[in-house]
Amino acid sequence: MNLQELFYMQRELDKYIQSNRNVEEPVFRKKVLALQVELSELANETRCFKFWSTKGPSDKETLLEEYVDCIHFMLSLGIEKGFDSLDVWPSPLAEQDLTELFLAAHTSVGQFVEQATIEEYRSLWRTFGAIATALGFSYDEVLQAYVEKNETNYKRQQEGY
Repeated sequence: MNLQELFYMQRELDKYIQSNRNVEEPVFRKKVLALQVELSELANETRCFKFWSTKGPSDKETLLEEYVDCIHFMLSLGIEKGFDSLDVWPSPLAEQDLTELFLAAHTSVGQFVEQATIEEYRSLWRTFGAIATALGFSYDEVLQAYVEKNETNYKRQQEGY
């Protein structure tokens, strides 16, 4: 999947939000926390770690929306650090248990915060690619869901979200 279209869309959304909200402070760490929260929300919707429960995961649409929320912040973090020249989604990690992938993703986010290099950023994308694969999402589904959520985010800003 070519990421340049997504970076462009995210860059425009970020500019719109920050201008609309008069944000002048550094927001990198806030975006990191937002990514961690969204990742946890996605994990919660999969219920993959809830060994004590017999209830299954949320529907695919809900999971995809939560997943795409993560992608918004991953793109935004890359823009913040100047890594928005990443053209192609790096190959995902090898298949793993979903719980292990969520733990790996949280670790990867933490490593990126501590050492914001292009290598760590690619690693983050590889981990999220593995999560997409484990959840059965195609890149086309992710792209379409991203575009739809991007439009929703603009509307929310216009409505005073």
